[in-house]
Amino acid sequence: MLDRFCAMLLFVIFVGAFGAENTEYCEMLGDPVFPLLSKDGDITIGGAFSIHSQISKTSLSFTDVPEALTCSRIDLREFRFAQTMIFAIQEINNSSSLLPNISIGYKIFDSCGSTLTSTQAVMGLLNGQERTSGKTCSSRSSVHAIIGASDSSSTIVMLQSSGIFQIPVISHFATCACLSKEYPSFFRTIPSDYYQSRALAKLVKHFGWKWVGAVRSDNDYGNNGMATFITAAHQEGVCIEYSEAISSTGPSGNVAKVVRVIKSGTARVLVAFIAQGDIDILVEEALKQNLTGLQWVGSESWITAGRLATKRYSGILTGTLGFAIRKTKITGLKGFLLQVNPGQDSHNNLLREFWEATFGCSFQSGIHGQTLCSGSEILEDINNTFTDVSELRISSNVYKAVYAVAHAMHNMLKCGDAMNPQCIWKDDFEPKQILQSVRHAHWSTGQMKITASVFQR
Repeated sequence: MLDRFCAMLLFVIFVGAFGAENTEYCEMLGDPVFPLLSKDGDITIGGAFSIHSQISKTSLSFTDVPEALTCSRIDLREFRFAQTMIFAIQEINNSSSLLPNISIGYKIFDSCGSTLTSTQAVMGLLNGQERTSGKTCSSRSSVHAIIGASDSSSTIVMLQSSGIFQIPVISHFATCACLSKEYPSFFRTIPSDYYQSRALAKLVKHFGWKWVGAVRSDNDYGNNGMATFITAAHQEGVCIEYSEAISSTGPSGNVAKVVRVIKSGTARVLVAFIAQGDIDILVEEALKQNLTGLQWVGSESWITAGRLATKRYSGILTGTLGFAIRKTKITGLKGFLLQVNPGQDSHNNLLREFWEATFGCSFQSGIHGQTLCSGSEILEDINNTFTDVSELRISSNVYKAVYAVAHAMHNMLKCGDAMNPQCIWKDDFEPKQILQSVRHAHWSTGQMKITASVFQR
């Protein structure tokens, strides 16, 4: 009996071992998420931008597989950020002095301003799209560094996944002070709200406004920024009548309720620490309820938004104050943007969508009220958020972030000094090595000078 049992056990082990050699252990479940814009290179930089501003809400019945999230309504400003990243990479690839004989590729995903889609984006950046077989699922990350995201909550989601791999994440627009100490792999080319919140409190005090209202986005950016402002305001002798929160994805009626609170309040000054994705719904509701006679004080995310500086909102927002991000010029970017067209990649749906949104046409015939796109329309005749480079603020931050990664990698190729005693070849680049090098990255041109202090967390 014992011999039979041992023989059966050996048979099971043998079959199991034989099956193990012929079984695919790692296979992707579901459909992979692909980058909206990509190009191969010796080294790959990932990007995450809120290229679309609206996300579909799916019903969760718990009996069926959830539908895939769908992003819509292209954001021309964010699309410009993505193209600025590509421009910087192309500029570096054409340089004979920076990373010579090394090409940089890119994979740019749409975070859609949502933590859900940001999770999909970072998984695509970390894992790639290929099917994998073997005894382990471990593999090298598909990117060496990540530029993004465009808001603090999405950036936090990305860091929670990428941080364990020590992949440097450099954000151009995530200002939440909550990012400063929690994530060692995080850097940014924009100041922390630790400074802005205190500056806004001093601004309010400067004008003698002792009684103010406060409204914020109900996310990491708004909640942390407003909490710091309120603390600083109290220290400056400023009293807060109310503090309300809004969310573009919150319950219907939430924004209307908040506007009613503002309207019924006695404070004539309103401090709005609002994310760029939420300000539109707040202002629209304020317009609907005829909320006038207020002095608005805005945060950096929306204070320079051109779409709000129109006659439609003049009765509400005229005289708004706030601190703006410094603007710069990027030589050659205008010409690069004007060359973007669907002909660059006839299979790229994003380029076609951009073209349709810009010219009000459609590549599909039979769409009521829309002319048929030819693809030969002239982008130089258009003056919109995408083509306007007169006030490059966040785009400049994207540009600097790409160059920070490039210079960090370039410094790694140097060897024999105290910073890098051993030589590293391009095929041996590891994200954690780039992470260490980014901390000491510095470079300068005729227009900009970047030092390590800019990238302090």
